[in-house]
Amino acid sequence: MANSKKSLHVKTGDRVIVTAGKDKGKQGNIKKSIPSEGKVVVEGLNMITKATKANPAYGIQGGLIKKEAPLDSSNVMIVCPACEKATRVAHKIVDGKKVRVCKKCGESLDV
Repeated sequence: MANSKKSLHVKTGDRVIVTAGKDKGKQGNIKKSIPSEGKVVVEGLNMITKATKANPAYGIQGGLIKKEAPLDSSNVMIVCPACEKATRVAHKIVDGKKVRVCKKCGESLDV
C-alpha cells in the first residue's frame, strides 16, 4: 500500500484517549497525523528513548533523548468536547459541508 492516502477518524489537535498498548487509558492531544501510514503522534504518550551522537558542527549535543513515537490510529478514540466521553465518529452534512459528530451526544467534533 505504498503512496496510498488513507482517511483517519482523528485530526491534528483532537483530544484522544488511548485504547490499547502501554499507555492505555491515558489522554492527550494529537500532535501530528500520518495518514499514509495510518498513524498519529500524541503529545506526551508512547515515549521512546533515542540515543543520539554528538555533532559539534551542527550544535547537536549527544545523549539520550525522550520523544513521542507514532501510535496506530486504530488504538485511539476521540474524546467528545461536549459530553467528555470517548466516542466513535459519525459524519453528517451540515450547510453543505461534511462534519464529524459524536455518536453518543450528536454534537459536532469540528470546531
